[in-house]
Amino acid sequence: MEPGNATQISEFVLLGLSEEPELQPLLFVLFLCMYLITVLGNLLIILAVSSDSHLHTPMYFFLSNLSLVDVCFTSTTIPKMLVNIQTQSKVITYAGCITQMYFYIHFVGLDDFILTVMAYDRYVAICHPLHYTVIMNPHLCGLLVLVSWIISILNSLLESIMVLDLSFCSNLEIPHFFCELKEVVQLACSDTFPNDMVMYFSAGLLAGGPLTGILYSYSKIVSSICAISSAQGKYKAFSTCASHLSVVSLFYGTSLGVYLGSAGTHHSQSSAVASVMYSVVTPMLNPFIYSLRNKDIKRALERFLGR
Repeated sequence: MEPGNATQISEFVLLGLSEEPELQPLLFVLFLCMYLITVLGNLLIILAVSSDSHLHTPMYFFLSNLSLVDVCFTSTTIPKMLVNIQTQSKVITYAGCITQMYFYIHFVGLDDFILTVMAYDRYVAICHPLHYTVIMNPHLCGLLVLVSWIISILNSLLESIMVLDLSFCSNLEIPHFFCELKEVVQLACSDTFPNDMVMYFSAGLLAGGPLTGILYSYSKIVSSICAISSAQGKYKAFSTCASHLSVVSLFYGTSLGVYLGSAGTHHSQSSAVASVMYSVVTPMLNPFIYSLRNKDIKRALERFLGR
């Protein structure tokens, strides 16, 4: 089959989660509800933090950034999926696919980095409480978020530009509900070795690096908590990072599950269904985890909603 030049490609076909016609209305309602809950929940966190001066601290600054990223993360994929279901069309333009892929890579990487920064913040708060305000000053907090954005932008830009150089055959069906990098690269007729190398190197460096930082931070946190003599002191120290630990476990647990699941099966749509966990469910649950386990957030939300 003769490959066509990438610039001649006009559109891809997103096969979605299921091709069963009777399931489409159910999927539409389910994902619309999850999307609205995600956006509303995360926006409430952002508004609560910004409106309450007591929450103008590094921990809540990073939390509001995480909430913003989660809104953008889900907005990259779900609206297009809902439009396709509603219009009974599975088509996405070539430019739209590359754009969606770029923003998806960017926001999933940014999620990684901000979770790592939040782990470092908890490490400083618990292991170096007397120097916390000096170390976690506004300049450093802003710099950490800025560097996270820059690295994520550069990585997603590199991977997206490399996809633009690929040539595709006539089979342009993506067995997913969005333009996932690996699935798009697998459709190419031209040599994808450079893309694969960059993809796996980036995954190892930009996912493994943050995970290593998180594990290191929590190993130090656990050591510090174990050194506290009173049970009340241990509980208080642990409660300050319990929400973040829950979110990290959910994000990396579901991501690892998707990776292992896709490695063990050749059915790409099974991987697409599994990816719903970290790309849709996790951002939806994050606000509930933080608000249910955090009295400060609860009080701020009550004051904000009671206005």
